[in-house]
Formats: sequence, C-alpha cells, structure tokens
Amino acid sequence: MGEQALTPAGADADPAGTPADRSQEGPGAATAGMTADGRTAAPAAVPGAGMTADAGGTGGPRELTADLVAGPGGVMTDEVGVVTGELTLKSRYADGQVALTVQYKDADEWYAVTGGTAKLADPADLDAVHTVALALLHRPEG
Repeated sequence: MGEQALTPAGADADPAGTPADRSQEGPGAATAGMTADGRTAAPAAVPGAGMTADAGGTGGPRELTADLVAGPGGVMTDEVGVVTGELTLKSRYADGQVALTVQYKDADEWYAVTGGTAKLADPADLDAVHTVALALLHRPEG
C-alpha cells in the first residue's frame, strides 16, 4: 500500500499539488454531506443520495441469475421434486422477500427451490443471498 497525502483544510491544491477545482463550491453547492478536502459542507438536499437509491431502487422487483451444475442429489423443487444436471438459478427480490427458482438450462419452466424463500429487509442483500445460494447448489465435482 502506498502513502496517502493529505491536504490541509482550506488549501487550494489537491494531494497531487495541482490547483483544486472549486467551481462547484459555494452557498448552493450540493455535496450530499460528503467532504473530501476537510471542509464541512452545509447540508444539502440531493435527490437519489440515500441508501435506497444506492441499492438499486425503491425495493421493487430485482433478480439475479447464474448457471450451475447440481451435484449428486440435485436441487429439490416444490413442483417436480429433484432436478439435476445443468441448471440456471434465479434469485428474485420483491415485496420484502427473496425467492429462489431453478430451471433446466435454456428451458422455459422455472421451479421454486424448496425452502428457497425468506424475508429480506434490504434489497441490497440480494447479492449476498444469491452468492451463497449459488455456492451451495453449484457442485460440479459432487
């Protein structure tokens, strides 16, 4: 790791020694409450600067998919029982809940993974749930 140079508060140069661009500063400058140069900014209303916007929306439907190879024993589904072989996993967030479904790769029908639904308080957690589910189900070596 390299060292990081710090610019004293009120300095007119950035850490590289070049003049800092202050064209956006002033009484009406929107900073979303962040300061990079040591100055404290006045609070500003910045649309989209909240956690919901950073998480990809207001909690509406969102889904992730990934291909996998089910190991011995396959994946248990509510509709057809065990499915095996090359599958696609879909993790879908909607209405405060995550649901896992699988399909045979490139097929049209999706099947609910048995026990694959749970409440999810933050839509941003969908990424972690999808990663864990994929790690548990993708077992090409058995």
